[in-house]
Amino acid sequence: MKKSLTQLMTGLSVVGTGCIPGMAQADFFKDSSATLDMKNYYFNRDYREESTQSKREEWAQGFTLDVKSGFTEGVVGFGVDTVGMLGIKLDSSPDRSGTGLLNRGSDKRAYDDYSKLGVTGKARLAKSELRLGYLVPNLPTLQPNTSRLFPQSFNGAQLISSDIKDLTVSLGQLDQFKERDSTDYEDMRLTAQNKAYKSATSDQFRYAGGDYKLTPNTVVSYHYAQLENLYGQQYVGLKNSFALGAGTVKTDVRYFDADKDGSGLAGKVDNRALSTRLTWNWNGHSIGGGYQKQMGSTPFTYVDGAVTYLFTEYQLGNFSQTNERAWHARYDYDFAALGVPGLLFSTRYAKGDQAEIIGFAGEGREWERDLDISYAVQGGPLKGVSVRWRNAQNNGNYYNDTNENRLILGYTLALW
Repeated sequence: MKKSLTQLMTGLSVVGTGCIPGMAQADFFKDSSATLDMKNYYFNRDYREESTQSKREEWAQGFTLDVKSGFTEGVVGFGVDTVGMLGIKLDSSPDRSGTGLLNRGSDKRAYDDYSKLGVTGKARLAKSELRLGYLVPNLPTLQPNTSRLFPQSFNGAQLISSDIKDLTVSLGQLDQFKERDSTDYEDMRLTAQNKAYKSATSDQFRYAGGDYKLTPNTVVSYHYAQLENLYGQQYVGLKNSFALGAGTVKTDVRYFDADKDGSGLAGKVDNRALSTRLTWNWNGHSIGGGYQKQMGSTPFTYVDGAVTYLFTEYQLGNFSQTNERAWHARYDYDFAALGVPGLLFSTRYAKGDQAEIIGFAGEGREWERDLDISYAVQGGPLKGVSVRWRNAQNNGNYYNDTNENRLILGYTLALW
């Protein structure tokens, strides 16, 4: 373990100092930063009904060293970002593995440790930035799963531009992805959604879109994504906020439209989805809820291993089956309003029905309740230390009921 960590740190140092020899490096080093994130993660998912695996339970320690450079001087600035990750097994067994925390072999036994390295070259011109290599994009059409020790990541190219006032444009192409607990890149797939889509892969995910600020409080968005020969998806969004009494009301409407692309290797794709939320914020309180509906003859489409941009993307489920209807509600409280900054509480509930499931006779129904409590030390010698407890219960009539607990202890240290 000590050897692995040393090799990881050495490799990052070599990359950070040797990628751009001979170039003006004043701003490259001056504007650089480095953080070390340490995460101690306990995960327990208990399947309440008979299953081939009654539970998944593992305990792991993760280290993430994130080194970001500045840009070299000149009209076009160049830089490089590097991320090193090391995961260490603290407790696991073959009959409890598969939590997404630890890399494991074909015998389902988790390895004692595993490491990953991500390198991203970057170039900046005015307010446009091109990134090549390791990417964790944040798009309505692609939301990498970041809920374990390390995030799901992708390899490819991405351009983000804010050169036009009030408009942010993003476009790119990805060729492979790496699972949260994997060390190998692989071609991308469409999430099977209870066998509604066939198992097929593609090495080209293309996307383009823009977010335009109509007013200081109103943003409209359009994005398009294509997983070649599998599916294409359009997204239209509208966000708005306005004052109401002593508080603020926020509205958010998200609409998706997906069809098969090219030869349609994953089978028929016919989905439209509407996801909405209305939230009122006042004095530390946040109360919200909304309605969601899947339309068409197939379920919601998204890249396997990722999560959706739906408001019902919960800890265990996302309520995205064919023709499924869902109502959802959420309450958050920031204890800073009571003089305890860093302490946060959240609870949410969603209920879905009218779902059509392949191989299940009748109406698919489900519900989920999530709890989330976290505290981050704001100052003193323990600044950067955090603790978080997440609990979820998910029940449905077409799958095994599940109860899950996650306990996460974290420490983030700024190295420079």
